[in-house]
Parts: sequence; structure tokens; C-alpha cells
Amino acid sequence: MNSGKEAILVTGACGQLGTELVGELRKIYGEGQVLATDMKPSENQVFDSGPFQTLNVLDKKGLQEIVERFRPTQIYHLAAILSAAAERNPTLAWDVNIAGFMNVLDVAKSAPSKVYKVYAPSSIAVFGPHTPRRDTPQHTITDPTTVYGITKLVGERLSDYYFAQYQLDVRSIRYPGLISYKTPPGGGTTDYAVEIFHKVLTDRKYVSFLGPDTPLPMMYMPDALRGTLELMEAPAEKLTIRSSYNMAAMCFTPHELAEEIKRQFGEFEMGYSPDFRQHIADSWPASLDDTQARLDWGWLPRFGLKEMVADMLKNIRLPARV
Repeated sequence: MNSGKEAILVTGACGQLGTELVGELRKIYGEGQVLATDMKPSENQVFDSGPFQTLNVLDKKGLQEIVERFRPTQIYHLAAILSAAAERNPTLAWDVNIAGFMNVLDVAKSAPSKVYKVYAPSSIAVFGPHTPRRDTPQHTITDPTTVYGITKLVGERLSDYYFAQYQLDVRSIRYPGLISYKTPPGGGTTDYAVEIFHKVLTDRKYVSFLGPDTPLPMMYMPDALRGTLELMEAPAEKLTIRSSYNMAAMCFTPHELAEEIKRQFGEFEMGYSPDFRQHIADSWPASLDDTQARLDWGWLPRFGLKEMVADMLKNIRLPARV
């Protein structure tokens, strides 16, 4: 039971985004006010600072019991099977990404103590081969070719529906690829942009599973965290999108990332061996138009490619350039 202050429930807390978001939320709301949940505990020390409970989002009764006991005012629903992992197990991805999300929405709308806001991220995976690839608009063709993208598109429509039908304040961002030095990637198509830094450190070489000239929208985790919290803090009357906002920061190819790392760190060997994830990446946008996010809640990124690489190299404690 929380102490009467704002209380936050986070599902899927042990993933790449959740691990860092839990830390930020506890700084804002207090360590005891943010309940982290996931299928199993993480060894990351961030979870030692406050309450943690195991939860399978497919267990609606278990979720309802947690909500009734903890009485959250906000739910950050991050539990999901990501793009590459979803392609390997489509049935599990559908169950977790759709049925799990509906459980959260249903419990939130009928909670005895009011859940005021629900956050459920989407992804650039909702776009597809007929979507404009450059400066992809907020409103455009969405014809995803992956199970992950399909589930995220359904999630966007559910968010819109629950807002319209039940006045549930659901908010969302279509994340591009997320880059972090604190947590490992979780089975996504943009994971190369995290893996490369660690391989440079240990091996001075990296083989990308995407081709050298594959442009994708990317975002450094500090920007993603700040943007998420800014959206959640924005007045409801300012928001015009209830499906999911485009949010952009930078765009680069594996070759461009490798060249920037070489400029800042030194020579290393870069190779390319595209696998099944190449087909996924080729169906996604190269860049996003996030005008609506900038207009509605003042979104502005702080990290470009150069700044992101410098901060990554500094924080994973690479040796000095030789």
C-alpha cells in the first residue's frame, strides 16, 4: 500500500527502457512509491532501491490484486516481446503484447482507486513498406510486416479506443531504436547500435547484422527518458494524439556510426553480415517527422550522433584513444 502520495506501477520493468525509467521515476516520486514488476527479478542494483514484485501481465487476476493493493495513480506498461524476438515466437508476442496490454487497460479503467494515466509505448515498427521512408508523417500508411509491428499497431488503436470510450488517459510514443550504456538490448532490430560499443571495447571489431547503408531513426536513452516523462507531465488538454506520437532525435547508418566511433575512439575493424533483421529494418522509416510532439508538448532532442557517441564512450569506460 502506498502512503497516499502519487504511486507508480511499472510492468516489464527489467527491460532496457524499464530499468532506467524505474530509476528516474523513483528520483521524482520517491523510492517506495514506484513498484517495479516483471516475470522475474533483475540483478540490476536499481531495483534494490524500492519495491519489486513478480508479475506476468497475462495473469489478469494477479495484476488486479497488485493494483487494488498498491493503488497506483499511473501505470507504465512496458512488458512486451520485441521485434526480432517476436519473429521467433509470434504466438507469444501476440499474447504478451495484445492480451497483456488489454489486461492493463481493463484493470486500469475499473480500478477502485483511480488510475489517472497509463503509458504504453509503441514503435516505428508500426510502419511498413508503403509508408513514406523519409520524414515519416504522424498520420500515414501503417502496414507493418512483422508480428511486433502488428501488435504495436493494434496497441495504438486500443489506446485510442479506451480513451474515446472510457476516458482513460492513455499516452504513448513511437520509439525509434534506443541506445543505452546502462542496460543490454532486449532483442530488437536496432540492437547493433548498442552491441558495437561493447565489441569495440573488448575486441576492437564488430560485425553488424544490418548492412552498412541501412538508415534508421535512433535515440539516446537520456532523451527517451526525458521525452517520456515530459509527455506524461503534459496537460491532457494539450495532447491531440491518443494513438502514439512520433518522436525523433537522430538518424544514421551502421557505417556512419562506425565512422563516428573511429573518429572519437580510434581504429577498429567493422564488418557486415546481414541476417533476417535486415528485412525488418528495410520496412521501417529512415527518419521521422515529429512536428506534433514538438507542438503539443514541446519535445526537443538534446543528443545527436556526435554527442551520443562521446557520452557512450565515456560511460562504458573505454581506454584512452591511442
